[in-house]
Amino acid sequence: MKRFHVSAGMLLLAIGPPLSAADINFSPEEMMAWPTRSFEGETEYRLVEKNGIEMLQARARQQASAKYLEREIDLNKTPYLHWCWQVSGIHHGLDETTRAGDDYPARVYVARKTGFLPWQVQSVNYVWASSQPQGSDWPNAFTSRAHLLALQSGESRVGEWVAEVRNVGEDFARLFGDRADRLDGVALMTDGDNAGVDATAWFSHLGFSASAETLDCP
Repeated sequence: MKRFHVSAGMLLLAIGPPLSAADINFSPEEMMAWPTRSFEGETEYRLVEKNGIEMLQARARQQASAKYLEREIDLNKTPYLHWCWQVSGIHHGLDETTRAGDDYPARVYVARKTGFLPWQVQSVNYVWASSQPQGSDWPNAFTSRAHLLALQSGESRVGEWVAEVRNVGEDFARLFGDRADRLDGVALMTDGDNAGVDATAWFSHLGFSASAETLDCP
């Protein structure tokens, strides 16, 4: 994704026990209404229904644009980021640590401001990697202020719904050496602009919670 270091500064359900009053959940309609930040063309975002369940579909044809929400999130109250995602395929033959290979069939990322200037921001990108091993992490090829973490990798779960739950503060501590107490934005994206590749992904159950509950994906 091109020019991430400039744009990142602008990015400002669980089944089980009842949700905490502090929990934050974003419906597909709400995510669809988020502003769009274009990096190279426009990823197509739209609401779709599968098996009676509504979700957000992201379809990139050599494009890159993100849906983002500028909102302060108190990680002391809701430390866990959760979501469900599914991808139609991966990007074969890419070196994702390079600028030419900085494309992902799906990513969810969070950002926090570290100063008053637009570029004073840090972000963690949770990605569905194509070639980097699951569990690996590396700095964004365009800026060290963004760090990527491969939660899924390769084709083994392509076509499946996968649930994710992350302790965001702990991930910031691991990747940047400084635990985050708050966020200033959350975003999601499917992109293929750098390598000229295509991908489709689906997202649901995105939000923040006080506890690490297991999600019931579509």
